[in-house]
Amino acid sequence: MKSTTLSSISQNPLRLLPTPHQFMLFGRNLMLPLIGILLFLFLWFNAARMIHTSLGEFPGPVQVWQQATNLVAEHQQERQREQDFIARQEVRNATILATNPQAQVVIRPYTGKPTFLDQIRTSLFTVLSGFFLASLIAIPLGILIGLNESVYAAVNPLIQLFKPVSPLAWLPLVTMVVSAVYVSQDPAFSKSYLISMFTVLLCCLWPTVINTAVGVANVSKDLLNVSQVLRLGALTHVFKIIVPASLPLMFTGLRLSLGIAWMVLIAAEMLAQSPGLGKFVWDEFQNGSSNSLGRIMVAVLAIGLIGFMLDRAMLLLQRKVSWDKNAILR
Repeated sequence: MKSTTLSSISQNPLRLLPTPHQFMLFGRNLMLPLIGILLFLFLWFNAARMIHTSLGEFPGPVQVWQQATNLVAEHQQERQREQDFIARQEVRNATILATNPQAQVVIRPYTGKPTFLDQIRTSLFTVLSGFFLASLIAIPLGILIGLNESVYAAVNPLIQLFKPVSPLAWLPLVTMVVSAVYVSQDPAFSKSYLISMFTVLLCCLWPTVINTAVGVANVSKDLLNVSQVLRLGALTHVFKIIVPASLPLMFTGLRLSLGIAWMVLIAAEMLAQSPGLGKFVWDEFQNGSSNSLGRIMVAVLAIGLIGFMLDRAMLLLQRKVSWDKNAILR
């Protein structure tokens, strides 16, 4: 079989060349996005030179890249300081214990200023926490109101009432409630984290609730009839029929909710001065140095890139759990 294949290739070497369809796929999947990025960088480079602000010329791609490398270098320097700080304490404690083995020694945590990468980590933890809790509420609620028209009639006015509320309106209320309720001498979580997380939760619930309810309400009548014929129990009916059939719209809601959660978080961090990317942008704006605009632009691009990666991660999860492997998902 192998010799037959080799002989056919030797007789027709053109088979080794890509087909026109493969060329089209290559151009669509790689070349077109590359052309779009290069065009954007060209326009950005030329537009930046024509914009002059109180802090100097608007940063172009080169300046932003320089600031990005500076922020990474600052993170590495800060981590080195942390290691040196811990090492000095370990040496001191070893000296104390050598003199007095019964002495009580401690390692104090490093309290240096959080770096840009630290702020990214904080924001990701906060947004994923809020999104996860929102999903735990939104998916069961969406299934319930999708299955029961009476519950839908009762809950829908509340959804329509709270869905358009801005995070700017929720933030003061959440701040006061958390400050009043969460009182502890040794808190497990900081109040700033809880304020940002609950604000994200309240703002990103609704797309998942609505899309899940629509998906459940539009489950095929044939599938519902199969469930009746098999006399499936309520929970089995939900998990075997309703959830798989409504997954496409459910994931549409989850992806929308995650995007809203990420946008809301940055605004909440800026207003509440909570640790994270939003606070980093606000601090750089208040700093007003010659590097501030470049650093803010680095943060803007990082926010966009992280949002894109979060959406792609949800898309990969959808492809993995979806029963219809031939469905076109984008």
